[in-house]
Amino acid sequence: MSKQVKNKGNHDSLKITQSLNERHNNEPLRVLSEEDWKFWKRNGYVIIRNAVPQENIERLRNLIWEFEEKDPDDQDTWYTSPRAEMKMEELKGTGMVELYNHQYLWDNRMHPRVYNAFVDIWGMEELWNSIDRCNLNMPKKDKNDNGGFIHWDIDTSQEPLPQNVQGVLSLVDTKKEMGGFQCIPELYREFPEWVKTQPSDRDPYHPDTSGYETTKITQNAGDLLIFNSMQPHGIRPNFADRPRIAQYISMFPSQEDNEELRQERIVSWRDRIPPKGDAFPGDPRNWEQEKYEKAELSDLGKKLLGLKLWAK
Repeated sequence: MSKQVKNKGNHDSLKITQSLNERHNNEPLRVLSEEDWKFWKRNGYVIIRNAVPQENIERLRNLIWEFEEKDPDDQDTWYTSPRAEMKMEELKGTGMVELYNHQYLWDNRMHPRVYNAFVDIWGMEELWNSIDRCNLNMPKKDKNDNGGFIHWDIDTSQEPLPQNVQGVLSLVDTKKEMGGFQCIPELYREFPEWVKTQPSDRDPYHPDTSGYETTKITQNAGDLLIFNSMQPHGIRPNFADRPRIAQYISMFPSQEDNEELRQERIVSWRDRIPPKGDAFPGDPRNWEQEKYEKAELSDLGKKLLGLKLWAK
């Protein structure tokens, strides 16, 4: 069974045929340690410590506060109505920051340690980065609010199953009560058998998690969490007294034969507009276009965008 769905965004719309790295010949790793690799293969996620410099973290964090017109020291500014209507119901009130192509976001995407971590995961150099945004997750006023649904961003009813990964760069030190990433590694491992027990009309984006417990992940500022898109995951509520702040970063095999997608990506970077998809409503103030300059890309950045082909 495969359900027809709208283009939800970066992950669901991609058609990736390249398999994730299996290291059949025990090829050397660039960033991950051997222990990291074993953990990744068993659990479907891994944390890359100190993936970007702290100066990158601090300036992006300050930019997010500026962009959201909020003061980190004044809680009266934290809780405001969203500027744009979110078409995806599950993303409403989750703190998405409609900032996609600023120089500071691209600096982290182009950072060699980030890129080489994804090279380890995919086993290839010819990658494109996702054009995604940030998150400013405020503390919950209602401490009894459970929230934090578990989901997949890909259609798990497809055959063969989709191949992709996702990533979250933390911009603050987090504790369990601050919210943040949660997942179910046991369900990730047991999916082939678990799915046989599910009804034929199951929701391929929202698993029945009965009998499973979530694993709550914490990160320090600068840590990059990479997870397999087959990992059931979600964002748990923030019950601390300060916000959780993060940038979403991922990479996938370049799609250079898809000229339409390549041009869409170039236009998104050049004109500082969101990628296409129901998940990305954009900023109605048009601050990216009117306040900020086009990001300058390194040679690596041009290849990660698709502005420059890997083969040339």
